[in-house]
Amino acid sequence: MATDVITLITQDHRVVEGLFERLKKKEGDQKAMVAELRALLIAHARAEEDRVYPGIDAHHSVEEHKEAEILLDSLVRARPGTAEFDQALDDLIESINHHVEEEETKLLPALKSSADAKELERLGTAFKQRRAEELAALGSPAEPSKAELYEQAQRADIPGRSQMDKEELSQALGENKF
Repeated sequence: MATDVITLITQDHRVVEGLFERLKKKEGDQKAMVAELRALLIAHARAEEDRVYPGIDAHHSVEEHKEAEILLDSLVRARPGTAEFDQALDDLIESINHHVEEEETKLLPALKSSADAKELERLGTAFKQRRAEELAALGSPAEPSKAELYEQAQRADIPGRSQMDKEELSQALGENKF
């Protein structure tokens, strides 16, 4: 499993996109998913700002994080099933998608070209550690248990799930370990 910072950041992006998709389809416990989304987005943003951005020109990305937190607060306050919730979700998705596109097409390629593999691994370790600290502070587990992953795989009807170990379940779910 890759541990370089670019891979870790992009894996987080895919997890967030998966949560957005489930929220749009109104699958599962909407409030619980919003709480999970909130924890992931805040932890991800703080880990980037504290461990990755100081070495690169990322002022614009920091501003986008602040905008996303405001939109996220609106989503957290809205009641699922209401027009207000749907609008807050649409606004947040638009903001995050814009940020991810810029980050993945400009910022991360610039980082990749300016840092060697050892530095990208060092940044990845620092990013992952900072993200886990934030998730713990936000009351979110640093890493889902095998049982939690199995339940998610069961809900997603992933074939062969009973034969999978924790890492295989995580990969099958497209989840990143937090």
